[in-house]
Amino acid sequence: MQANCPHCSNKIVIDDARVPERAFSVKCPKCSNAVKFPGRQAVADEGAAPPPPSVPIGPIASEGDRALVSLPDSGVAGQISQMLSRLGYAIDPIDDVEEGARLLEQGVYAVVVTAPIAGGAGKESLFQKALRMNMEARRKLFLVAVADNLKTADGTQAFILNADLTLNSREAGSADRAFRNTLEEKTRAFHVYLEAKERADRAAGY
Repeated sequence: MQANCPHCSNKIVIDDARVPERAFSVKCPKCSNAVKFPGRQAVADEGAAPPPPSVPIGPIASEGDRALVSLPDSGVAGQISQMLSRLGYAIDPIDDVEEGARLLEQGVYAVVVTAPIAGGAGKESLFQKALRMNMEARRKLFLVAVADNLKTADGTQAFILNADLTLNSREAGSADRAFRNTLEEKTRAFHVYLEAKERADRAAGY
């Protein structure tokens, strides 16, 4: 049984005799990312190796759209960066919360992906800073919350967190379709608002 690491594309081969019945994970010897295998029973049930969890759907970002990715787990950050790259976004991985917040306020990013956590030592996290942006700037931002305890594309969790999309850490690299669908829903929801604002701006000479 074999699989490619979703983070670095390193091929990992497991002796069939050592494959357990249930799904399992193996640490990639090249980048230490956890690589999932379906297990012998899942393969037997399907009669063949299962298909990948998500089929790439092609670029959807507008030209020049950038995404800020700031997550504590570098492996998950790498996976979601690859997913966003497939969708056409230019990726900026940023660890400096203050720098990330400054760029967000300047409107540099169309998407920000971060963990819904509180900051340490009395400081705000990037997620908290994104939530405090003024309403106009926040409407233009697609905020994605990523954590182990979140369910991918769960509308209730997203509503509670004031995020646009929730992703489970283990599915972050294969959420192309969930990302696209949710982004399209948000675009439709604000379509009337954006048109009205554009008309008002033109009337005011902006």
